[in-house]
Amino acid sequence: MGLEENFTASANQARGFTKRPPDADCLEVYALYKQATVGDTNTAKPSGGELLSKWNAWNSKKGMTQKQAKEQYIAKVAALAPKYA
Repeated sequence: MGLEENFTASANQARGFTKRPPDADCLEVYALYKQATVGDTNTAKPSGGELLSKWNAWNSKKGMTQKQAKEQYIAKVAALAPKYA
């Protein structure tokens, strides 16, 4: 499988987790997914709450290529899967 297929398979696997990973891992997976699919943050910084946490996590990936983000996303999901799938 190529990178795109592996990325899609990993995204489907993450959506199918039966247990919720810790918040830090969820934010990392979210940030890598957004960077892989959208690129650098393209919205204004929210004022607070969960949206701010997600935005900060995503913004921490600023400058990372979408290819790098996909590779890291695949690796992160693979690391989480044995415990949370």
